[in-house]
Amino acid sequence: MEWTLNREEEGLVEWTRADGYATIRCRQRADGEWVVRLDRLYQAPDGSGYRRERVGNVDAAKRVAEAWRDEHDGETGDGGS
Repeated sequence: MEWTLNREEEGLVEWTRADGYATIRCRQRADGEWVVRLDRLYQAPDGSGYRRERVGNVDAAKRVAEAWRDEHDGETGDGGS
């Protein structure tokens, strides 16, 4: 399933899954590090889920987000978490 980059501004990047049931957000913390979070609604075909990871920079945050988009694409129904 496709993900759309729907928000990109200084200190914040967010993608939404095509079905609207999941988002991934990268945001910069006050200390300069980044937090990546996945939020999948309980109505999602692959079930609810929430993940959070703290990383050192925006490039690392985007790599985590890319891996999570691949992992939680919603196609298999078992995108687990």
